[in-house]
Amino acid sequence: MESEKLMSCFKALSDKTRTEIIEMLKGGTLCACKILEKFSLTQPTLSYHMKLLTDCGLVNVEKDWKWSYYSLNKDMLLQLRDFFNCVCLTNTDYDCN
Repeated sequence: MESEKLMSCFKALSDKTRTEIIEMLKGGTLCACKILEKFSLTQPTLSYHMKLLTDCGLVNVEKDWKWSYYSLNKDMLLQLRDFFNCVCLTNTDYDCN
């Protein structure tokens, strides 16, 4: 994974609200309105957080008319896992290619 992509993921995950949103999305796809119910945020502030999460690739968004539905991008999460496996394990334990 390229370093710029890693940095954008780390920046997105460095905020408590965004990590809580990731936790919420573990349960499956959610409408923005359901995410907003959990937080005392304005809609524009939630949009800002979701934009950071979608721009870095951690979260997918599907738009249906005026509604936005968010889900985890499991491919990106697997790439992050692979990155940490390469950092933590020796090359004999894990193939980093």
